[in-house]
Amino acid sequence: MSAEDETGSGQEEFELDVEDQQVVSSDLAADFDFVSEDPLSVELLLESLEGVTAERDDYRDSLQRLQADFENFRRRSSQESEQRISAGVSKLVEALLPVLDACDAAEAQGLQDVGPIQSALTAVLNKAGLVRIEALGAPFDPNHHEAMSLETGEGNEQVVVEELRSGYLWMSTVLRPAMVRVREQ
Repeated sequence: MSAEDETGSGQEEFELDVEDQQVVSSDLAADFDFVSEDPLSVELLLESLEGVTAERDDYRDSLQRLQADFENFRRRSSQESEQRISAGVSKLVEALLPVLDACDAAEAQGLQDVGPIQSALTAVLNKAGLVRIEALGAPFDPNHHEAMSLETGEGNEQVVVEELRSGYLWMSTVLRPAMVRVREQ
């Protein structure tokens, strides 16, 4: 090989590289819109920036609303879940009231073997929120008492003189009113 052959082939390689670069740069210019012949003016850039800023603010506002909606949904779901659980427990406690009545009746007949079961059941239910309505000697309250009979007397005040069936409050709501006998005093 001669020196001319080597330089000739080197020049061809260089010429090919230059042509390849021109093709690549023209392809990039066609692919991207931001390359243009005319330089952008400051006004156009500011206008574009304001548009992008407004769009960003809209997205941020939408995200904040979405987050607030999600928090409200989570709070509502939690409250509804607690209400369902409370309603289920309330129904269970209401179903156990006849058992407490049976224990009261057995104890009234002198059966002492029922006492430990009654006290254990009462302790568990009291811990969960069940409260017995104290009726005997209390002024008659139609919200807490169900009058089965009324004895007339000399006064204007109606007082509970006998409790026929116990009444109960569940979470400060009347689960079952007490059945009572009332006398005016």
